[in-house]
Amino acid sequence: MAATATAAALVLALAGCDSGGAEPGPILRSGSASPEPRTALTFGVFGPEEEVSAFQGVVDNFNASAEDSEVRLRSWDDHDAMMADLRGQDGSAAKLPDVFMVSRADLAWLQEKQLNQPVDELLDERGVDFGDGYSRDALEAFSSDNRLQCMPYAISPMVIYLNKKLVDFTRMQKREISAPDPESDNPHWNFDQFTAAAQFATRPRKGTRGVYIDPTLTGLAPFIYSGGGQVFDDEEDPTSLAFSSEETRSALERTLQLLRDPHVTPTQQQLAKASALTWFERGRLGMIAGFRSLVPELRQVQGLDFDVMPMPSLDGGATVGDITGLCLSADAASSSAAADFLVHALSTEAVSRVVRSGYLVPANLEVAASDDFRQPGRLPNHSAVFSTSVRTLRVPPLIDTMPELEKAVSGSLDDLLNVPVLDLEAVTDKIDEESQPVLDPEGATEDAQ
Repeated sequence: MAATATAAALVLALAGCDSGGAEPGPILRSGSASPEPRTALTFGVFGPEEEVSAFQGVVDNFNASAEDSEVRLRSWDDHDAMMADLRGQDGSAAKLPDVFMVSRADLAWLQEKQLNQPVDELLDERGVDFGDGYSRDALEAFSSDNRLQCMPYAISPMVIYLNKKLVDFTRMQKREISAPDPESDNPHWNFDQFTAAAQFATRPRKGTRGVYIDPTLTGLAPFIYSGGGQVFDDEEDPTSLAFSSEETRSALERTLQLLRDPHVTPTQQQLAKASALTWFERGRLGMIAGFRSLVPELRQVQGLDFDVMPMPSLDGGATVGDITGLCLSADAASSSAAADFLVHALSTEAVSRVVRSGYLVPANLEVAASDDFRQPGRLPNHSAVFSTSVRTLRVPPLIDTMPELEKAVSGSLDDLLNVPVLDLEAVTDKIDEESQPVLDPEGATEDAQ
């Protein structure tokens, strides 16, 4: 039953989250002398306008058939705006929506503040059959204290976006340059082929560059993991980054041969004028790393013919990304009514409706394999790459300080890619040292004393 509940939890998490807003008033039922007020619930979500509109449709469909409850949508432009609002200026949580969307990175905060309630038993009571409909990793990502805390809703793995006019695998093969099979339905490539593609896309006379990867933990992590290294010193309870380990240095050494090459990467002057994404949209950059949320924006760029590939493999497949889940508030107006809506939001029909907006990769495997997600005839040609990349997703430790951690090491990570003469040993030692006050503040204080 535990395994079944865990699997079920994953299927349900794909749908979204609750919101705040004014409470709807009681609705009178015709023919009833003593009408009972419907339970007022809120559903909180974040995302672009088109995606929020799809969530509104999910809410409207539920309200049209529900007899005992009424749901109102509350939305934010993005995750950061939502969490800033809910966490409050002084760190004390505001009243959460009854059902709400979160990033997996928020789970530590929710658990610490006891703001959510587990969903496994509530879903099991409603006959939710998870079966093989969700990946084990997604379910485990939202599990804590041997309970499924929230239901996985979307999984967004990092992939490589490429400009097909600059990175042409067919032309590369005709020139006897090693490249992936352009006709493959399940494309993959190694790091040497990735390097060759970056060099092929670099055309000095036309002012194009081959590749850009952000000098961040998120940007470098797939290459570190793929090369046999580790980002953290412990995957459960980290006290430091692990950039100074022999395995991670080895992976970085191989990766940086390309990412530090000034002939194939944008210059600092170019990046000061426009972002890497802007250069890509202008047709001046061959490849960038990104997530599914880029697809709708890139589809709007006139003349841009783009596709996606999985992250390149050094020694094995690896990528990173975010898992989004739907949670129930510990203070929900009615746990039973909130769970009923959660089941509706996680249904294949409801998830398909949101997926059609193009922004997310559903955790529901049935929807991920459907045309609602793959959208044949529309770019990118290989949308299945998002789904297959989920299999190699590396889930980071459950910590609540990733923004602070990224900020603490940002300068040194930038040095990795941009200083003219790199002392890899010294810089990686420094990165680990800078991470320790964030990951293990008590230990860092003791060491300083």
